[in-house]
This record gives sequence, C-alpha cells and structure tokens, in this order.
Amino acid sequence: MFGFGKRRGLRHWALYLLVRGPKNGAEIMDAMEAMSQGWWRPSPGSVYPVLEDLAHDGLVQRREDGRYELTERGRDETSFAGGWLGGGSPRGAREVVDELTNYTTYLEDLAKGGRGALGAERERLRRLSQRLLELSR
Repeated sequence: MFGFGKRRGLRHWALYLLVRGPKNGAEIMDAMEAMSQGWWRPSPGSVYPVLEDLAHDGLVQRREDGRYELTERGRDETSFAGGWLGGGSPRGAREVVDELTNYTTYLEDLAKGGRGALGAERERLRRLSQRLLELSR
C-alpha cells in the first residue's frame, strides 16, 4: 500500500503526479520543483528508487518511451485517496472544508515564507474569501 517508509511522502507525490499522466523521473523531479515553487527538488537518488519500488509493488509500469504510468492496480489503489491524488472528488461538504483548511494552511505558509509567492494571486484570494464568507452566512 502507501506506507511512508524511508522515503516518506515522496512515494505519495510520485503517485499524485502519475495520476495526472505518464512521466519519466526527470519530469517528476521538475514537477515537484515547480510545485514547491523552486524550494525543493528531489534528487535522482531518491526519485528513481521510489519509481522502482512502485513498479515492484505493481502500482506503476515503465513504458517503452521511459515514462512511468499507473497500472490498473495503481489506479485502483490511488482512487480511494480522493482529491489529493487526483483520483476522485470530495464526498461531501465536510471533506471540501477539510481540503480548504489544508490549502489555507499551505497558503499561509507561502505568505510567511515571503518570496512574493502570493503576489499575483492576492486579488483572486480576496474574491474567493468573499464568496466563502457569503456561504458561511
């Protein structure tokens, strides 16, 4: 299953990216770096062993073009994870609010970290907060 093991959440992130479509190891590293806005890039020494482990567990397979894709078993096992793995959607208002809470905490962390991470998105955040405020009344 999804145990964290010695590579912690890297396994989860690789699966998350593969739910979106086939990727090779370099593309996975690029995507992880982009998702962290350049703050973190996993090394080949951590990504490729995770992909090998996932293949050994029958969750992914390597295609002839060198990209990895989810197997049927991989799709089945990631679909239970809901929205964060891209394999499903929240089942109700509680799950949506839980996800919003998690994303809000993430955005707070970005704002604390500086680097202008929220700059261009501030107006969209204001509009979204107004919409959410209306829902809470």
